[in-house]
Amino acid sequence: MSRTGWGTARVRGRSMLPTLRDGDLLLVRWGARPRTGDLVVVRLPGGRPIAVKRLVHREPEGWWVERDNPAEGTDSWQVGAVGEGDLLGVVTVRLWPRPGRPRP
Repeated sequence: MSRTGWGTARVRGRSMLPTLRDGDLLLVRWGARPRTGDLVVVRLPGGRPIAVKRLVHREPEGWWVERDNPAEGTDSWQVGAVGEGDLLGVVTVRLWPRPGRPRP
């Protein structure tokens, strides 16, 4: 999946609670340059579905991403850093059901 421009993504699961909830619709800038702290759409290794995670920092192997809910989901603590090509887009705003900029 290599795209650029604007699009949407839907949150599935509880790994980003309390910031995002299952079913939230997000506006995503595909192919955007991320910054530490951004919410990003990533492809996690091992055949896992595409996910929304928080960008923590850059490492030589790629980006370290984490979930906001330590009791749910998968992040770099389980799978290591995410490669540059697996960082797909930056979340800019939540569109539905509570419009606004997602903040921790």
